[in-house]
Amino acid sequence: MSPASLGVALIGGGFMADVHSRAARAAGARIVGVTSSTPERSRAAAERIGAESAFDDVDALLADDRVQVVHVVTPNATHHELTVRVLAASKHVVTEKPLATTVADAVDLEQRAAAAGVAATVPFVYRFHPMVREARTRVAAGQVGRLFSVQGAYLQDWLLAAGDDNWRVSSEAGGASRAFADIGSHLCDLLEFVTGERLARLQAITSTVYPERASTGPVATEDLAGVLAQTGGGAVVSLLVSQVAPGRKNGLVLEVHGATESLRFAQERPEELWIGRRAGSELHLRSTDELHPDAARLSVLPPGHPLGYQDAFTAFAADTYAAVRGAAPEGLPVFADGVRAARITDAVLASARTGDWIDL
Repeated sequence: MSPASLGVALIGGGFMADVHSRAARAAGARIVGVTSSTPERSRAAAERIGAESAFDDVDALLADDRVQVVHVVTPNATHHELTVRVLAASKHVVTEKPLATTVADAVDLEQRAAAAGVAATVPFVYRFHPMVREARTRVAAGQVGRLFSVQGAYLQDWLLAAGDDNWRVSSEAGGASRAFADIGSHLCDLLEFVTGERLARLQAITSTVYPERASTGPVATEDLAGVLAQTGGGAVVSLLVSQVAPGRKNGLVLEVHGATESLRFAQERPEELWIGRRAGSELHLRSTDELHPDAARLSVLPPGHPLGYQDAFTAFAADTYAAVRGAAPEGLPVFADGVRAARITDAVLASARTGDWIDL
């Protein structure tokens, strides 16, 4: 099966359908079709993203033999039910994060995917920035030394005002966690991916800034979360996640500090990796011939031609489709990683409720 012959369809016709369809097409797949909440919205989404077909419903999409991979890009609370249907149809699947809104449902999907024998991935796409891979390789090679501490943040401001609203605010549509499940999951995945260490225990505090919002009404999900944690290797971790940080649009930052050097990656400046030393700190800019092989593989444009979020998404799609064809790409986030994110989110909510340290 060649990349050009791979037939991809999307369940969901919103913003993420645009992102996924662009990535799928750039990765060489055909956009066979899309289905949304109504036949009319399906047709509008198909026209917008340039899909070959608009399916009236999920059953019609899954019955089409042209479709080999399904991207589930719907509200969080629907992920489990829709992904179960995709797996039952023996289709390969990409399910947006969070994989599911409960740990039990996430584990169920991981088990079903294993039984179906299909490729099943979750788009933790920040793994696919070349400078993230460079940081990961430096840590694994021992260049950072023993890990002492990690500081991270994921800050946005799109829900800053009381009048700002979205389906994600609703616990019915988005699940029990909002800010942490939505963007904190990315931060924790990046932390564990880069350091090679897992969070072993954590204590968290959450805050809901507005008890009511414009269309949601009473709000039960968090606007921000602060997490103190420790890795299995003993490193101290401090994390801040917020969707109400004025001026921060997509401020994902990870900084690790070891015995020899520190590393800092900022998603809004993805061409750079800051390397801190007691003497001789440097700003390492993406240059393919100076990168470790895993980072160089993802460096698909010459230096000075910036690679960004959509490029990282394309690389994720390309590796997913390689897995469909039987390859095992390094660092591909699969359903097990979605389960891990669900467990961490569950621990954050539990700690915020009780004030206790939670073991992972």
